[in-house]
Amino acid sequence: MALNSVNTNVGAMIALQNLQITNQELAVTQSRINTGKKINSAKDNGAIWAIAQGQRAEIGALNAVKDSLQRGQSAVDVAVAAGESVSDLLLQLKEKALAATDSSLTTSARNALNEDFVAIRNQIATVVGNSEFNGVNLLKGTQGFNALANVAGDTIAIGVEDMSLSGSIVTLTTAQTVATQTNATAALAAVDASIANVSAALARLGTGSKSLGTHLTFVGKLQDTLEAGVGNLVDADLARESARLQALQTKQQLGVQALSIANSSTSILLGLFR
Repeated sequence: MALNSVNTNVGAMIALQNLQITNQELAVTQSRINTGKKINSAKDNGAIWAIAQGQRAEIGALNAVKDSLQRGQSAVDVAVAAGESVSDLLLQLKEKALAATDSSLTTSARNALNEDFVAIRNQIATVVGNSEFNGVNLLKGTQGFNALANVAGDTIAIGVEDMSLSGSIVTLTTAQTVATQTNATAALAAVDASIANVSAALARLGTGSKSLGTHLTFVGKLQDTLEAGVGNLVDADLARESARLQALQTKQQLGVQALSIANSSTSILLGLFR
């Protein structure tokens, strides 16, 4: 037989314990609805939270990889555009040099061709010098671009295709002219070699740009996949949490009523003394 006591109300204590449990569960559910996450801190689930943090760090690091790839792609695209301009200028030079090989040219005509040739030749140097993006010039010097490929620091290397005058690609010298028939013949040979070399260099740059673009697309997909994986670990099912919220709110109301009934049970004892 249960003890009837005004000092110890077992029913009220049980009702209060159950109400506290309900309130705790309700607080968790409300937190999940407010934040949209079932794992919002290490207190919720330390192991899962640690895994999610590690993946978030990798996602953040991939942003740096994407930035590096985009810079590399831009530098290569600038180099390709400038290289195509150099190729067009070489085609013009070939026309001038070929015309200058004609032994029947008058002095004034040859001088006019030579002036055009020198102006176009110098324009190549101008184009190459201006083909720079963010301090990187892939058509001049020896410093290429190493774009980040992953969070481990591996890189995709894009080499320099030096199209400076007197270089290995553009074999025209800075003093090349068509002032004489002999000079014109030598210039024509140098221009022909340069056209072939520039075409090959542009092919390599185009391949490099495509490689960077392909890897950039992959990194973007990888980042999306990692974000989805983190979401699977920590995101709350809001439809489920909403249904649970309704149930817990009802349970809370019933718990309050049960506690009220348990607290009022001791007042029944007063009737025994009447």
